[in-house]
Amino acid sequence: CAAEKSYCMAIQAEGMVEDFVSNMLNDNIELRKHCASAIFKCAQEEETRALVKSNGGLEPLVALIKDAENHGNKELMAAVTGALWKLSMSEDNVKCFQELELVPVLIGLLKDNSEGLDDLQFNLGKIQVLTNIVGAIAESARTHENRELIREQEGLAPVIRLIASTSPGLLVNVAAAIGQMAEDVESLEQIRNLDGVRLLWSLLKNPNDSVQAAAAWSLSPCIRNAENSGDMVRSFVGGLELICNLLESKDQQVLAAVCFAIANIARDKENLAVITDHGVIHKLARLAHTNDDLLRAKLAEAISNCCELESNRALFGKAGAVAPLVSYLTSSDLEVHRTTAAALHQLSKDPWNCVTMHQSGVVSHLLRLIGSEDEDVQEAAADCLQNIRKLALACEKFRYQ
Repeated sequence: CAAEKSYCMAIQAEGMVEDFVSNMLNDNIELRKHCASAIFKCAQEEETRALVKSNGGLEPLVALIKDAENHGNKELMAAVTGALWKLSMSEDNVKCFQELELVPVLIGLLKDNSEGLDDLQFNLGKIQVLTNIVGAIAESARTHENRELIREQEGLAPVIRLIASTSPGLLVNVAAAIGQMAEDVESLEQIRNLDGVRLLWSLLKNPNDSVQAAAAWSLSPCIRNAENSGDMVRSFVGGLELICNLLESKDQQVLAAVCFAIANIARDKENLAVITDHGVIHKLARLAHTNDDLLRAKLAEAISNCCELESNRALFGKAGAVAPLVSYLTSSDLEVHRTTAAALHQLSKDPWNCVTMHQSGVVSHLLRLIGSEDEDVQEAAADCLQNIRKLALACEKFRYQ
């Protein structure tokens, strides 16, 4: 029942989370397994995660996973590791798990369970445990201290090795873990030495939308933080064409993740020229009529960075991307404002785009954004207005000559 959100809310309201936690101390291992499983299902909700922590539920879960006698009980391990994964989604819980030294235990279990990949697809219990362990590692890796610990404990190699598995849920968590680890330059260097970036890129070919999205999201920090990232990206044969083709996906998460990856790829002039030849401008422009704020933010960022190639500004205008971008400024999302203002500033360097923007009513939006609390938004809005004003003054001067 706890798999349904409505039941989770009822469980919280009836105070059952406290009962789950108290029964985690019971001598009956079967009861403890079911309590851990219930926490696993309910802990998707932030309120439940806070309740488990406030009622002292983190310590007994860690005690269960540290007890080597429990490691052979795959159902118990699936429940406990699942609960730990979901609970790790809260920053406060991650700090508590650091004090309880959870990460080394997770890495030890990961190494023990990731052997024999050929037989893994036939062992659903082991797949579930691994999925949960890698998920918990991915959430733990949001802190610099844990990233260092994972690297020192040699936890990256078994994570990367799991890219060879076929389970979509496991692959999503593997990609997420690599993406989090790539936020540190030292960890990214180790990922590259283990061929992790190339293997991560290969997941873009996976037929599962969730796997594609997770891989694309995780490639962005790899590209952004890598030394000589332009050369690295070009070294993947067919990689740029593959990521451009994913802009034809029907899945919103895939599209948003790919747009973000393209925004990072486009920071390199040579790679920008290559993806332009692969038709990225028209593919991005076709997405401009979306109402999804996440996709809007990442699409606008991709358009902004692609405009670093001067000829692309006019191409976006001809492809009809400018007018829809103006409508993004009606959103209440600050990230949409930030990236859209930057994109409009870049596009306004082309005079015909200025005309389109003015006709679409951009001026009133930009005047409002100049008063934004975000300095990047203020600056981009002001620069865009300046370009429109310059064009208007030039036309006025020409008229009276």
